[in-house]
Amino acid sequence: MADAEPVKILFICSQNRLRSPTGEKVFSGVAGVEARSAGTARDAVHAVQMEDIRWADMIICMEDKHARRLRADFRQAVAFKRMHVLGIPDDFKFMQPELVELLMQAVTPLLENIE
Repeated sequence: MADAEPVKILFICSQNRLRSPTGEKVFSGVAGVEARSAGTARDAVHAVQMEDIRWADMIICMEDKHARRLRADFRQAVAFKRMHVLGIPDDFKFMQPELVELLMQAVTPLLENIE
């Protein structure tokens, strides 16, 4: 297992300021995981690019609207990607303990199902 490639997770929210950077920071510290984050808004800190989609093994969207935007903008690229919607509203600050807990509870089980 030590030789296994890390799972690459792309966290997506709107502005890439609070929720998705929190996911990136939290899961970058997990063994066997590489994490990035991006936003769907044009003025996001880092707006999602095709390179991000291609890089990712798994895409974690905070809300349904983010998954819809990715499917609209990157239809073919996301067609066969593992994409999960967490349903986490834009009600949290960066690294807010409640947000970290929600992310841990939602994402950790997804990692257990990786081949």
